[in-house]
Amino acid sequence: MKVIAIIIGIVIFLVLLLRLGVLIQPTPFPAYPGRSAVLETVPLPEGLPAPVERFYHQTYGDEIPVIHSAVISGRATLNINGITLPSRFRFTHEAGKGYRHYFESTLFGLPLMKVNEHYLDGKGRLDLSILGVSEGPKIDQAANLGMWAEYGMFPSIWVTDPRVRWEPVDEETALLRIPYGEEEQTFVARFDSDSGMLRYLEVMRYRDADSVSKILWIAESVEYTTVDGDRLMTKGSATWLDQGKPWATFTAEDIVYNVDVSEYIRATGP
Repeated sequence: MKVIAIIIGIVIFLVLLLRLGVLIQPTPFPAYPGRSAVLETVPLPEGLPAPVERFYHQTYGDEIPVIHSAVISGRATLNINGITLPSRFRFTHEAGKGYRHYFESTLFGLPLMKVNEHYLDGKGRLDLSILGVSEGPKIDQAANLGMWAEYGMFPSIWVTDPRVRWEPVDEETALLRIPYGEEEQTFVARFDSDSGMLRYLEVMRYRDADSVSKILWIAESVEYTTVDGDRLMTKGSATWLDQGKPWATFTAEDIVYNVDVSEYIRATGP
């Protein structure tokens, strides 16, 4: 009986220790060494679906910034095999062309798992330090969708890139058609009826390289903040329908626009 009591005590201690470890947030990455350039603007295009036009008027007004690149840094929570870990991230984007993601999931504020992920030249690659590398056409399909969904943090590209099309559905819904090689992919965009802001992007997406079929993937705009006069999404989450709750929630803490990322986007690490 004493042995069983000791084992139970050890298990309880380890569980409590783990809970303590995941409560400690990582420090943010150092600021990216560059400042946002002065952004060129263009008039909001005419002929947009009603909820889309309302969203852009409330986000930017009548003048839309032209963004060629962005480096987004912040902190996140990632659900990995049922355990939610605090994380820090940096997303580097060459707008409409490719991205690089770097994550560190932490325990007691120290790196436990590092993730290097990129989508460059139309090819995706996911490298998890403890789970290996994933590549292939299903990763490419998912990566392109993920890239365009992340532009919820700087949505001007959805109206400044001539390859993007909006199509009306109803007063609160529109279709967002984005380029994918020589083809297109389509999000269902749902807007909040009261605020007019984008609430959800929904799309059928492959979860991994071995997925048999696509699963409904939902990107939610959780929180908007006024940044330099623009009302931007600064907190978002991603959910697979079959899981029923977000597997990831990201909070942007620093965004730098139109800096040279030509080398940094092909690097690894923070």
